[in-house]
Amino acid sequence: MLRVEVAWATPEVQVLRAVELPAGSTVRDAITASAVERECGIDAGTLQAGIWSRRVTLDAPVAAGDRIELYRPLKIDPKDARRLRAQRRR
Repeated sequence: MLRVEVAWATPEVQVLRAVELPAGSTVRDAITASAVERECGIDAGTLQAGIWSRRVTLDAPVAAGDRIELYRPLKIDPKDARRLRAQRRR
């Protein structure tokens, strides 16, 4: 059995769930086992996922001790945000 964690966060809610999975499980299996999608009302199929801050596909295998992270889409491109801040300072 592999023990992994699944993480999801918004400004209002932070969820970190530990789950145990059989060997050979994938990121998708871990997300399903954590029930984060149902509880938080999200669809992991439309989000980016990563293991310890490195992006992976939902079919990537997991190892014991991994932290699977679900990433929210950006509200604004970081370059555009910097550009807007610079314009406001002028």
